[in-house]
Amino acid sequence: MIAPAETSARIEAWFDDHGLPYFTGDHADRVEGWLSSKRIVAAIVLIIGVSIAFGVAVGAVWADQGSVGTFVGVLVFLALLGLFAGRLLRMGTMLRWAARRTFGSLGLMFPLLTRALPLLLLAVTFLFINAEVWQVAALMSRHVLWLAVLFFAVIAVVFLLARLPEEVRRVEREVVGDRVAERCVGTPAEEASRSVTALPADLPRFARVNLVLVLLFNQAIQVLLLTLGLFAFFMVFGSLTIPDGTVEAWTGETVTRLPSALGRHVPVTNELFQVAVFLAAFAGLYFTVYAVTDETYRSQFFAGLSAELEQAVAVNAVYVSLARDPH
Repeated sequence: MIAPAETSARIEAWFDDHGLPYFTGDHADRVEGWLSSKRIVAAIVLIIGVSIAFGVAVGAVWADQGSVGTFVGVLVFLALLGLFAGRLLRMGTMLRWAARRTFGSLGLMFPLLTRALPLLLLAVTFLFINAEVWQVAALMSRHVLWLAVLFFAVIAVVFLLARLPEEVRRVEREVVGDRVAERCVGTPAEEASRSVTALPADLPRFARVNLVLVLLFNQAIQVLLLTLGLFAFFMVFGSLTIPDGTVEAWTGETVTRLPSALGRHVPVTNELFQVAVFLAAFAGLYFTVYAVTDETYRSQFFAGLSAELEQAVAVNAVYVSLARDPH
C-alpha cells in the first residue's frame, strides 16, 4: 500500500500536470496571501505607472497621433499584467493544459463548431459585402483597429466568466458518494479513494476559480481557432470577389497594399486586411455569446469536459481527506 504522504505528492504532481495548481494547498495559500495583502496593490500600481510612462513617451514621439501612445500603454499594461499573472498566479500552467487538450481533441471540436458556423457565416458574410462596414473598418487607424479587437475580446471574456461558474458548481454537486471513487480511477488517488473518510470535500474558493480559469482558457482557444479560420476565409473570399475599384467606391479612398518584410507590397489591400480582422474578431464575440447561451451547444461542449472536471473534484476530495487524516 502506498504511504499517504507519497500519495499526496503524486496527487499534487497530477494537479500540476492537469493545469490545477490552485488545488495544492501551499500554492493556494501563497496566492491568497498575495492577493489579500498590500503587495498586490503596489504591484498593480507599479504596472499602471510603467504603462502610463510608456504611453506618454510614445505619445511625445508621435505628437500628432496621441492615440498611438494610448495603444502602446494598453499593450504594455496587458503584457506586464500577463507576466505578473503568469508567474504569481501560474496561469501559464492552466493555459498550457488547455492548449494541449484543445489541440489533442480537434476532431471533437468540429461537430461543435458546425452547429454555429452556418448562421455565423451567413451573418458575417452579409456584413463583409456591406459598404458601411468597409467605411468603418477599412478607414480605421491600425492601433484603433487593435483596440476594437481587444474590446471584443474583453466582452467575450465577461460573457464566459458570467456563465462558467455555473458549470463548475453543477459538477461539484454531482460528485458525491460512490461517484468519488469512480472518478478517481486511473489517477494517483485511485487506491486511497477506497479507504479515506470524510468524502466528499467542498472545493476551496481558489480551486473553484482554478476550474473556471481552465474552462475559460479552453473555450478561448476554441474561439481563437475559429477567429483565425474566419480571418483566412475573409482574406481569400475578398481577394477573389471584391476588386479594388469596388473597395475605392465603398471607402472613397485609393486602396493601399500591405508591405511585406522584404520591403515589397503583397497582393492584399490594407483595407481588406482591416475588414477581415474586424469581422473575424466580431465573429469570435458572436460565437462566444452563442456558446454560452445555446443549451444544446453547451451540453455538447461540456459533455467532453465534465468527466475531467468531475475527476478533478473527486481527486481533490481524496487529497483533502489525506491531509486531514494522514494515517
